[in-house]
Amino acid sequence: MIPGEFTYHRPSSVAEAVAILVSHGDEARPLSGGHSLIPMMKLRMAAPEHLVDLAGIADLKGISESGDNIVIGAMTTQNELINSALLTEKLPIIRETSLLIADPQIRYVGTLGGNVANGDPGNDMPALMQCLNASYVLAGPDGEREVAAREFYEAAYFTALAPEELLTAVKIPVPPAGHGFAYEKLKRKVGDYATAAAAVVLTMNGSSVDFCSIALTNVSDTPLYAGDASAILTGSTLDSDTIKRAVAAAEAITDPASDARGPAEYRTKMAGIMLQRALTRAAERANR
Repeated sequence: MIPGEFTYHRPSSVAEAVAILVSHGDEARPLSGGHSLIPMMKLRMAAPEHLVDLAGIADLKGISESGDNIVIGAMTTQNELINSALLTEKLPIIRETSLLIADPQIRYVGTLGGNVANGDPGNDMPALMQCLNASYVLAGPDGEREVAAREFYEAAYFTALAPEELLTAVKIPVPPAGHGFAYEKLKRKVGDYATAAAAVVLTMNGSSVDFCSIALTNVSDTPLYAGDASAILTGSTLDSDTIKRAVAAAEAITDPASDARGPAEYRTKMAGIMLQRALTRAAERANR
């Protein structure tokens, strides 16, 4: 199918884009990479009367370091994340996760902002941003505000983003040097959404875990920050009994749908297995 008729806008500034969104309300939708919105428009699951293309806004692009944070513009592509020397040094889990998203053709166009903003539970970056305790910078008619990634997602395709707002940047605290990290993703084929996936960031103090953060992808209608599992592992030596308790706590918060990727019970168990694998690799990488 082809999309319905719409008016195309290409603003050159955030203020201009916000003004268009304010003017047209629910009838307008912002366009970043388009890999979620355009297919929905073709299927007539979305029918915006005004499409606001953000590609011409230079201020929405780029990766920089600001104090203790890395700031990534919303229109920065997955390919740019992969090839960023700053991210490779400071936040290598972003590169690792980006390499598991779709395929190279999509990664050249797909953006970080688009991946995190639309509330698709199958997207990989939302759970990773929760794991990293990131915050999203939202621009609207009343100025900017920040919302923590852990508080942004309300239900599938429903978020804290108001209709007249744009997600303009992602701010991520830089983990300590020597941290361990891993993103483990089970999928049926290249380009597919995850059957289940887990993100882990941890630091070690000798043989014990000083800090741990865990999040899960595509095993609920929102990304899941596994706070209880993270707390169980903090202070532990990653012994098998403690890992089992943490995995059980993570599995307990999942609520996946039964679909072509497998029944719900299977997907829950795969989330636990992805977590175990991610913990192993993160611990091996810590303090290297």
